Amino acid sequence: MFKIMIVEDDEKIRKIVADTLTKWKYDVVGIMEFDHILDDFEKFQPDLVLLDINLPTFDGFYWCQQIRAISSVPILFLSSRNQNMDIIMAINMGGDDFIQKPFDLDVLVAKISALLRRNYTYQNGHNLKLTHRDLSLHVTNSTIQFEEQSIELSRNEFIILQLMMRRIGKIVPREDLMQALWNDEQFVDDNTLTVNVNRLRRKITGIGLEDFIVTRKGMGYLIE
Repeated sequence: MFKIMIVEDDEKIRKIVADTLTKWKYDVVGIMEFDHILDDFEKFQPDLVLLDINLPTFDGFYWCQQIRAISSVPILFLSSRNQNMDIIMAINMGGDDFIQKPFDLDVLVAKISALLRRNYTYQNGHNLKLTHRDLSLHVTNSTIQFEEQSIELSRNEFIILQLMMRRIGKIVPREDLMQALWNDEQFVDDNTLTVNVNRLRRKITGIGLEDFIVTRKGMGYLIE
C-alpha cells in the first residue's frame, strides 16, 4: 500500500482528499502543523507528497526544496494559483506535477496513480545501468555519473533520461515523453516538459558533460 502525505492547510480540502484517497486504498497521512514538515516527511517516509503552495510560515516551494535535498519522492503541487510562472516555479523547485484548485477528485486520483506507477515501475527496468559517452544512468537509485561526478535525478528527470538513453540515435517525440511522464498529456501544459528537460540538461552540464541532449525543433529530443 502506497503512503501519501498531504500538506494542505485548508482543513476541508485536506479531509476531502484524505477520505477520497483512503477509499482508493492509499495509506494517507495528513499534516496539521506546518513548522516541521521536513521532520514529518522523514518520520512518515511517504511514497508521494501532495503539497500546497500557500502555507503558513514557509510556502510549498520552500518545503519542496527541503524534501528534494534528501529525497526524489514524487511531489504533486496543489494550488489556487493559475499563472504559468507558478507552474514553472513548482517544476523548477523539484515538483513532478501541478494541479490547480478547484480540481476534480478523479483527475487528482489519476495524476497520483500515474506518478506512482511511473516512479515505482520505471525503476524496475531490466538494465541496472545505461551508459553513453561515459555518462552512466544508474536505474536502481536514479543517479547519473560522469567521471568522478555524480548527482541524483528527480523522478521526471529520471524517466526522461532513461527513455532517451534506451533510444540512442533516435528522436524521441515530445508526445512520447509527456505520455511517459503524465500518462494523459491533456492535463499538462506543454511548457512543463520543456522546463523538465532544461533542468535535466543543467544537471548533466553541471557534472561536466556538454550538449548531451539535442533539441530537434518541432520534433522532439535526441541523444546522438
